[in-house]
Amino acid sequence: QVQLVESGGGSVQAGGSLRLSCAASKYTYSNYCMAWFRQAPGKEREGVATIDTWGYTSYADSVKGRFTISKDNAKNTLYLQMNSLKPEDTAMYYCAAGPRPCHSLTMRAYNYWGQGTQVTVSS
Repeated sequence: QVQLVESGGGSVQAGGSLRLSCAASKYTYSNYCMAWFRQAPGKEREGVATIDTWGYTSYADSVKGRFTISKDNAKNTLYLQMNSLKPEDTAMYYCAAGPRPCHSLTMRAYNYWGQGTQVTVSS
């Protein structure tokens, strides 16, 4: 059973930065495809960034160049560095784990989910 726990959310002004973390069960990041999703009020959950077991990454167009996904296998931690934040980035952010093939931005590709961490960006 994979357990995922997000942290690092908060409130920030537009243009600011936040780093989200996702702590997981041992060996999760070396065995599963990982991703960050977000869900704004009244909207569907959308994929933001993915990383595979070799460290290759992919991003949604809306965050490309501003967000960076990374992981530390030794610490069993996934990260999402978010720079140049915009009000439209306001959402609950979730980390997710799933089987290969990796780099899907659709929810059904992932079996395990964290409880989420709130990010609020004010203008």
